[in-house]
Amino acid sequence: MRTAFIDDLNRVTDGLVDMTRLAGSAIGRASIALLDGDIRLAEAVITSDRDIDQAREALDLLAIDLLARQAPVATDLRVVVTAMRMSADLERMGDLARHVAKVARLRYPDSAVPADLRGTVVQMGQVAERIVAKAGSVIASRDLEEARALEREDDAMDELHRELFSHVLADNFGHSTQTAVDLTLIGRYYERFADHAVSVARRVTFLVTGDYDTVVDREDEEDAVLTS
Repeated sequence: MRTAFIDDLNRVTDGLVDMTRLAGSAIGRASIALLDGDIRLAEAVITSDRDIDQAREALDLLAIDLLARQAPVATDLRVVVTAMRMSADLERMGDLARHVAKVARLRYPDSAVPADLRGTVVQMGQVAERIVAKAGSVIASRDLEEARALEREDDAMDELHRELFSHVLADNFGHSTQTAVDLTLIGRYYERFADHAVSVARRVTFLVTGDYDTVVDREDEEDAVLTS
C-alpha cells in the first residue's frame, strides 16, 4: 500500500513538471508569434492551452483522490495540497502565454512590437522560458537554493518590465496609442508569468520546510504593491 502511495505522489510531481514544459513551450511559441506576426503559431498556442487546462484537471483529480483514499499527513499532506496550488499557478502561466498569442493574432499581419523595442521583448521572452524551466527543475529536485535563484530571474523580468514601461511613457515614444496599449499588456503578461513561477518556487520551499508564514508574508507584500 505504501509503495503504491509513493508512486502516486511521484505521479503528482511528474504531472507538475509536465505542466512546466507545456507552459514553457507555450510562452516560447507565443513570443515567436508575437515578434514575427505568425498567425498560425499564434492560433496553435491559443488552441493548445486546452492541454494545460486538462493537465491541471487531471492532476487535481489525482490529488483529491489521494486525500480521500490515503488521508496523508505531514510532508505527504504538504505534497498533495501544495501540488494543487502549484497546478493553479502553472495553469495561469498557460493562460498568460495564450494572452500573448492573442495580441499577436489581433495585430496580424503586422507585429505588435515596434522594431526599436523588439530587443526588450525578446529578452522578456527568453527570461520567461528560463524561469519556467527552472520552476520545473525546482519541483523535481526540491532544491531550496535553486528556488532562491529562480527569484533572481524574476528580478531580471521586473527590470525588463520597467524598461518597457518607461519607453511607453517617454515623451519621444513615437508610436500609436494602440501600440502603447499592446506593449503595456504584453509587459504585464510576461511579468505575471514570471511571478507565478516564483509562486511555484515558494510553494516548493513550503513543501520542504513547512514554513507557511514566509510564503504568505511575501505574497501579501506583492498584493500590497499591486493594489497600491
